[in-house]
Amino acid sequence: MSGPSGNGVSGNRVMGQRRTIRFPGGVGEAPARAMLPLDGGGEIEVAAWGPSPDKAATIVLLHEGLGCVALWRDFPSRLSKATGCGVVAYSRLGYGASSPVTPPLPLERMALEAQTVLPQLLDAIAPRRFALVGHSDGATIAAHYLAGEPDARLDRAVLIAPHFFVEESNLAAIRATREAFETGGLRDRLAKYHGANVDCAFYGFAETWLAPAFRDWDMRAEIPRWRHPVLFIQGDDDPYGSEAQAEAAGRSPRCRVVNLSGCAHAPHLEAPDPGPRCSYRGPGSCS
Repeated sequence: MSGPSGNGVSGNRVMGQRRTIRFPGGVGEAPARAMLPLDGGGEIEVAAWGPSPDKAATIVLLHEGLGCVALWRDFPSRLSKATGCGVVAYSRLGYGASSPVTPPLPLERMALEAQTVLPQLLDAIAPRRFALVGHSDGATIAAHYLAGEPDARLDRAVLIAPHFFVEESNLAAIRATREAFETGGLRDRLAKYHGANVDCAFYGFAETWLAPAFRDWDMRAEIPRWRHPVLFIQGDDDPYGSEAQAEAAGRSPRCRVVNLSGCAHAPHLEAPDPGPRCSYRGPGSCS
């Protein structure tokens, strides 16, 4: 059975056949978009910018807890132009235009994403060399992948405002975000990007973090298992994570920590100097 396809991205469920993602080709061209079926059910929304993996290295973007493909805004295009790499972004199940899921999500959802969904996406891309660039929860997913089975294709990772353990300041910020979603205008703003998935996306994120059973979640023991160079980026005014997250990243001798002044939780979008917003220059270099 063939899955939906469109403008350069194709997926299929035929046993023994690898699903493939094609790229638009030239840097600066409009992204290729479509849906990729997953083995466990449902489809994920995928977009690809720039050259194909046989022409250049590939950067895979992993979005934040309330993000999706569209909420990366122009960052993927600028990143492709700045690095000459192909760039791929996808919306996790329950986000953006991907298939819906029903909260509550498993408390180990970020580790499961690294173990089950991300490998399927990488199989569809078939990169010769790739890097992971994750933001917030997406950066935590990348951190789990870094600590997993070795992947010879992986060059390095950029972790933007990741979480390695639960902090009370993080929970307080999420409670405030929940209040804005339920009584303010946040739901309407997010619905522009998530559509019918807006409640699924929000409560899948918030109910995990605020669950009493999640209070003791801690992945710091995985950090020493990172085998690849890592660039950790955090704004100095991040309400979702303190300097203790950067200190945890320092458990890896492969990690370089960069703190950006005047930035909060999304320094790749907030930095007044466009340089830090494209601080990843592709496999082979970090700045």
